[in-house]
Amino acid sequence: MAAAALARQRPRLASGRVGLVPSKLKQVVAPLAIVTLIVAAWWIAVLATNTPIFPTPLQVATAALGLVREGTLWDHVGASLFRVGAGFLLALAVGIPLGLLMGWVRGAFIALNPIVQILRPISPIAWIPLAILWFGVGDVSPIFLIFLASVFPTIVQTAAGVHTIDRRYLWAAENFGVSRYKLFIQVVIPAVLPQIIVGSRISLGVAWLVVVAAEMIALHSGLGYLIIDSRNAGNRYDLVVAGMVMIGITGLLLDSTMRRLERLPIVRWRYAR
Repeated sequence: MAAAALARQRPRLASGRVGLVPSKLKQVVAPLAIVTLIVAAWWIAVLATNTPIFPTPLQVATAALGLVREGTLWDHVGASLFRVGAGFLLALAVGIPLGLLMGWVRGAFIALNPIVQILRPISPIAWIPLAILWFGVGDVSPIFLIFLASVFPTIVQTAAGVHTIDRRYLWAAENFGVSRYKLFIQVVIPAVLPQIIVGSRISLGVAWLVVVAAEMIALHSGLGYLIIDSRNAGNRYDLVVAGMVMIGITGLLLDSTMRRLERLPIVRWRYAR
């Protein structure tokens, strides 16, 4: 009977494994199909309008390969990643503790929230003159702008995560006589970690979004600098679009990396799947 039961289970397991393959294929094929349609529509539109300025996908790919052969493309990508990484990590170092403080201490929230809400809507571009005045032209100014762009989503999301903790967890810990310090370390921080990861993912996306504006005041490197310099140095729109494509692809890879953090055992409980 045991052998018969195992024989009945094997086809089910095999069919389950087979079912996984098409679902994974769909995750790859569907986006590729949409990208192919967009590229085809782009190519047809350029040929139909016979524009001498806007490049075809082939011209963009050729320009990108030229940068790869010269070795400058990876220099630009690396410079942008360095500035975004530095600004983003600074934003986490400031935003997470400040958000926890604002979420846990009511007086801190009352005192600091108006300042955060006043500064948060100000575009990083508006800070460019002050960034140049304070830090000059170089790496520090773009890092400062990226920090400003990403710190406020981190603060807001972290504070909101503390505010939305199920009060039953806190009441249960208090009933067991847990001190306020242990309550914060052992209950509040683990409960708010999923929201911190969401806030970090949003902050990284915003940081990468403003890289072009931030690198307007960079010296001679970065994808933002590549786009602006290509536009100013002879209307090289093939390089402009190549820089845009690289920003998009790198942003996708960064977001995929952040999404992997959601699979960590310490925060996986928060997500439905």
